[in-house]
Amino acid sequence: MKKSYFILCIISALLWGIGCSDPEEGAGDRKESVQGEVEIIVSAAASLTDALNEIKRSFEEEYQGISITYNFGSSGALQQQIIQGAPVNIFFSAAEDKFDELMEKGLIQKEDGVDLVGNDIVLVTPTDMEMIQSFADLPEQAQTLSIGTPESVPAGKYAKEMLENIGLWKEMEQQIVYAKDVRQVLTYVETGNVDAGIVYRTDALISSKVNIVATAEEGTHAQIIYPLGIIDESDNRNETRIFYEYLQSEKSLKILEEYGFRNLLE
Repeated sequence: MKKSYFILCIISALLWGIGCSDPEEGAGDRKESVQGEVEIIVSAAASLTDALNEIKRSFEEEYQGISITYNFGSSGALQQQIIQGAPVNIFFSAAEDKFDELMEKGLIQKEDGVDLVGNDIVLVTPTDMEMIQSFADLPEQAQTLSIGTPESVPAGKYAKEMLENIGLWKEMEQQIVYAKDVRQVLTYVETGNVDAGIVYRTDALISSKVNIVATAEEGTHAQIIYPLGIIDESDNRNETRIFYEYLQSEKSLKILEEYGFRNLLE
């Protein structure tokens, strides 16, 4: 009986100690436990890689409880992953049609999307290639020309549209080497595996191994717009919106402009 009474006293003392613990101390522990635990997954066009990595470093310094994970690739492939249920919080596309299709399916709400930046497509060659100085030189001087696969890579779609409009598609079609995304096109040109490639200006500017020899004229292809949006019903909604709005901040837009993108919010 004394033994049972002794045990009961010990249990009561423990419960009283827990009940009287400092609530601020518990809140502090919870705050500390958040650090690095909230992950936001962003599916973004490969052409955004360098700019977004810089924005990620800046953001995570300011918001230490949120970590950003990128999934870079062609906008078409990323769109299909989202349709198939991939865990994505934000989609940053290089093509309006891929983005609009997700809106039509109800995967992105109109109020959760914005046209953020623009771009241009350019003709690039290896630095030691001097015979190609314009798009008009391609039929005679280029044995191989790389572009992204038009069905899934927006830069490839713009490239094909432009070549059709300037009357070179049929002449060059047999010389084209298709790539899975715009960064692969750039790699093919940098390594000399092709004579020329068509990429976004932003990709060409980060490479010291290629020359920009021509820019597609306005009107030869659809305007290049990068829409940004929140995937509906994704996890961590509050933290997702924080990063979504951060991407539209003056600080982020300045970084994007430094990498050659055009600010569409001005």
